[in-house]
Amino acid sequence: MKKNDPYAALRFKEFNIFLIVRFAMVFAWSMQFVVIEWQVYSLTKDPLSLGIIGLMEVIPAVTLALFAGHIVDQKEKRGLLVKCIIGFSVISLGLFLLTWPRVVGEWPTKTVLYSIYFLVFLGGIVRAFLGPTIFSLFSLIVPKKVYPNAATWSSSVWQMGGVIGPATAGFCINWIGVHWSMCLIFGFSLIALLNLFQIPKKPILNPKIGEPVFKSLREGVKFVFNTKIILGAITLDMIAVLFGGAIALLPVFAQDILHVGSEGFGILRAAPAVGALITMFTSAYFPLNKNAGMKLLAAIFGFGLCIIAFGLSTWFWISVLALFFSGVTDGISMIIRQTILQLRTPDHMRGRVASVNSMFVGSSNELGAFESGLTAKLMGTVTAVVFGGSMTLITVVATGIISPAFRKLDLRKDIEEHEKEEE
Repeated sequence: MKKNDPYAALRFKEFNIFLIVRFAMVFAWSMQFVVIEWQVYSLTKDPLSLGIIGLMEVIPAVTLALFAGHIVDQKEKRGLLVKCIIGFSVISLGLFLLTWPRVVGEWPTKTVLYSIYFLVFLGGIVRAFLGPTIFSLFSLIVPKKVYPNAATWSSSVWQMGGVIGPATAGFCINWIGVHWSMCLIFGFSLIALLNLFQIPKKPILNPKIGEPVFKSLREGVKFVFNTKIILGAITLDMIAVLFGGAIALLPVFAQDILHVGSEGFGILRAAPAVGALITMFTSAYFPLNKNAGMKLLAAIFGFGLCIIAFGLSTWFWISVLALFFSGVTDGISMIIRQTILQLRTPDHMRGRVASVNSMFVGSSNELGAFESGLTAKLMGTVTAVVFGGSMTLITVVATGIISPAFRKLDLRKDIEEHEKEEE
């Protein structure tokens, strides 16, 4: 492998298959969330209903996260991921049936709405296992010396799905309707499942198979809280996502403030992911490992500024630009955070650490959606978004002041140590 080879991880066949699986799942999941947001707001015209979607998914995701991490560390990762994708496929099929025009027309609106919420709740259960499983499988496919490069490509594919999924959702709602958009989502979940079978089963690296559940959970939580750099990165990103969750209110902006319809909604929804994707492809050539702590703080501060600009804008393309740059800064944050987690987490604890991460960061997307919906209901949509961006800025400044070790974080030494271990 060449030093600073931007394609180092792509030289491993299984990793390429892994990327296809991840893209298909992120595409399907992000498209499904957007389609359901649109459908629910169209049925209710209530921004709080958008927050409830997030709440229905986050409750099981948070409640089961630590238990899921324990299971992931105890089980074979490929087989567990197969079960997660099958679960998602069943949920997508259910949503396909619930959005059937005949069902929407004949069933009471509350029945349709509560049925959607129920399936979203089941999706939260699947998600509790999906994130830690993917994180753990990742580490079994590529050697440690290429983790930073692999994390960049994996995050890039994640963002690519985040670009194409929401944009496709916006256009498909307009072209083929909500019902057949759900059919497309179901199809992509099957693509992920078929490709996953090309990856052979992997060994279980946990030396404590059969360890009592609560002892295992305590060990995972203790590791995260004792590893200050991991805890700091997770906490900082959680607060930013929690209070900067303007994305959840995009149906309100698209329909009632900017008046751009479903196609404009798709563009707005995709803009952050486009910015993040560009950042991630660029970082494959220009790694972010040097002065990683300061870069992470600067990126999240920039993210907060972009959210404020979006909230204040009444011009469609200015709003798109603000969301685009929020994606650029979020992409930097994601790459650095994922690299920290991969480099500083022992193999036998990856499931539990990933589950704690999902409780803090992953679930904060849905909590952020609920916070945005609730604050929009209480103080107005624009005020809620500006408030969230402002809270993000305050958090970054506070973290930078109270954590000098985080400001001085540099990941180059970690990478050099892993390279020496494998030589």
